[in-house]
Amino acid sequence: MTAAVGRTWSRLTLTGRFLVVTVPILLALLIPLLVVLLLFGQNILDFLQANVALVRFVVAATAILLMTVPTAFLIIYMEMKVIALMNTRIGPDRVGPFGSLLSVVHGLKVLMKEDFTPTGVDPIVFTWAPVVVYLASVMSLLVIPFGPGLWGQADINLALLYFFAIGGLSVVGLLMAGWSSFNKYSLLGGLRSAAQVVSYEIPLTLSVVGLILLTGTMSLAKMVEGQSGSFLDWNMWKQPLGFLIFFIAATAEANRTPFDLTEADSEIVAGFATEYSGMRFGFFFFAEYVNVFIISALTVTLFLGGWTAPFDWPWPVAGGFDPGSLGIGLLILLAIVPVIGTLVLAAPFWAARSSMPAWQALIIGFVLFNLLVVVAIAGWAFVNLDWVVGLFWFLGKTYLFVFTFVWMRGTLPRVRIDQLMNFAWKWLLPASLLNLFVTAAAVVVIGIK
Repeated sequence: MTAAVGRTWSRLTLTGRFLVVTVPILLALLIPLLVVLLLFGQNILDFLQANVALVRFVVAATAILLMTVPTAFLIIYMEMKVIALMNTRIGPDRVGPFGSLLSVVHGLKVLMKEDFTPTGVDPIVFTWAPVVVYLASVMSLLVIPFGPGLWGQADINLALLYFFAIGGLSVVGLLMAGWSSFNKYSLLGGLRSAAQVVSYEIPLTLSVVGLILLTGTMSLAKMVEGQSGSFLDWNMWKQPLGFLIFFIAATAEANRTPFDLTEADSEIVAGFATEYSGMRFGFFFFAEYVNVFIISALTVTLFLGGWTAPFDWPWPVAGGFDPGSLGIGLLILLAIVPVIGTLVLAAPFWAARSSMPAWQALIIGFVLFNLLVVVAIAGWAFVNLDWVVGLFWFLGKTYLFVFTFVWMRGTLPRVRIDQLMNFAWKWLLPASLLNLFVTAAAVVVIGIK
C-alpha cells in the first residue's frame, strides 16, 4: 500500500502535488468556518458594526502588510533588470515572463534557508530587531494618501509628524541588530546607521518645515489637494531647494546608494545584518526595498502633486450605466456571455492547429476572456471612479522615483563615511536652515502663501 502511494505521488506533477496537499486542508478549514458562521454569524456581524474603526484598522493593516511583499518583489525585479540593461546585459529572462518571477524565487530562497542563531547573541533582542525595522516601514504607510479618500488608516492632521516619528524607529531596530549580534562588524554597522540616520534626519525634517509654512498644515491629503491644477502648482516649484535637500536626505535615510554605508560589503561585510540568516535577514531585505517605495511615495505626495494629474485631465466622468437596472437580464448575461466569449476566443486556436485538443483551446479561450473582462472593468473604473484615476497617477509618479533610485544604484559610487557625515552637517543642514529662513521671511514680510 505504501509503495503504491509512493509511486502515485512520484508520478504527480508539481501542480498535482500542490492540489493534493492544499485541497484537503482547505476543506478541513472550511467546514469549521461554516459551522461558526451558522452558529455565531449574527453576533459577529453585530460586533463588526459596533466597532467599525477597529475593523477599518485591521483591514488597512492587513492590506498594507500584504501589499509590501509584492512591492518589494517588483522593485527587486526592476533593480535586476534595469541595472542589467544599463550594463548591456540581458538580466533575468528564464523564470516567468521576461524573468519576472525570479525575485519571487529569491524571496522563497530566503524563506527556506536555515534561521540560525549564533552563539553569544542576545536572542530576544536579536530576534526582535528585524521585526522593529520592518514594522517601522510598514506602519509609516498607514498615512500615505494613495488617492482621493484612499489611504491606509485615516487622514490625520499630524500625518507628516506621525510619518517622521514612526520612520525614525527603524534606527532603533538597526542598533538592536548591531548590538545583539555579538560581532564587531555588526556593531560598527549599527553605530554607522545611528550616526547616519540621526545626522540626515535633521535636514530631512527642516526641508519640509518651509512646506508646512506655505501650506499651513501637516495633513498629507490637504497638501496634495493644495497642488491640484497642473504641474505648475506642484510644491517642487515653490520649494526647489527644499525638494533637493529632501531627496538627498531621504536617500541617506533609506540607506540607498551612494549612502549605503551601514552594510558596506567591502568594509564591514554586511554591517548590522552580518549574523542574520533565513527569514530574519529577509525582514531587513524586504524593509530596504519597501523603504524605497515609501520614500518615493512621500516625495511625490509632498512635492509632485500626489494623486493629482500634471495637466487638466478629463477623467473621471459621470457614468450613467447601472448594472442593477437590467434586472433578470443581468443574470442571463452573466450566464451566457462567459460561455459565448470563451467559445469565440477558443475557436481561432482550435481552427489554426488541427493537432490541438479542444479542451486546450477552451482553456486558452477562457483565460483570454477573463483577461479581457479584467481590462474592461479596469477601463470602466478608470473612466468613472476618481480614486482609480488618482491611484494611477500616484503609482506612476512613485515608480518614476523608484526607477531613479535603481538608476542611482547602478551609476553612483559609494561615498566614504567622513564624506557622508561632512555633507550632512556642513552642507545640507545650513542649506535647509537657509531655505527655512527665506520661506519664513517670504510668508511674514511679503505674505506669500
